[in-house]
Amino acid sequence: MSDVVLALEGIRRSFKQAGATLDVLRGAACAVRAGELVALVGPSGAGKSTLLHIAGLLERADAGEVRIGGTAVTGLGDGERTALRREKIGFVYQFHHLLPEFSAEENIVLPQMIGGVSKAKARGRAQELLGLIGLQQRGSHRPAQLSGGEQQRVAIARALANRPRVLIADEPTGNLDQHTAESVFAMFQSLVRTQGLGALVATHNLDLARRMDRVLEMQDGLLVEH
Repeated sequence: MSDVVLALEGIRRSFKQAGATLDVLRGAACAVRAGELVALVGPSGAGKSTLLHIAGLLERADAGEVRIGGTAVTGLGDGERTALRREKIGFVYQFHHLLPEFSAEENIVLPQMIGGVSKAKARGRAQELLGLIGLQQRGSHRPAQLSGGEQQRVAIARALANRPRVLIADEPTGNLDQHTAESVFAMFQSLVRTQGLGALVATHNLDLARRMDRVLEMQDGLLVEH
């Protein structure tokens, strides 16, 4: 568990609002290791989404450093950041965001082909992942033909398609009923462990948060560990 795959160091981010400066992040810092699930909690508006966007290289911090697998990103250009994000980071959101006109398998194939993987190899990886999430027989189904839990499983598989080191998850079970959420989280947890990923998971579900390895709470723009 000593392999740090995501490190945030002194992250600061401010926004202009009605002529005033709103300091959302005031030096937030954390490290996530391979095989570890870290919960990110805090009230709405505390800055969790901003932190996830910065950790996932979707947004730049005003100050501080983000390291992905030891690579510092501050000095990287947009193209380099995009490549690093595509190759090293997977995203899971509250809503699955699967492309409705494509099958489950095709939704997992597409991000690989965008990354330069051949169609045959991408299909092989998609079949492997569908097997890991227990949906190998549902690969030809479009999202509308899948249950909510199945859709979210496919979304998680898609996030793993390019073999990332880091998973960024924003309320990954927030749209599911309790029973389905339990099942999806158990699968998510197992994949993080077995694939050696590091996961930073924002959630309002405190019971779920307590089942992760560590809980970080956003307080006044800083991360406080519980």
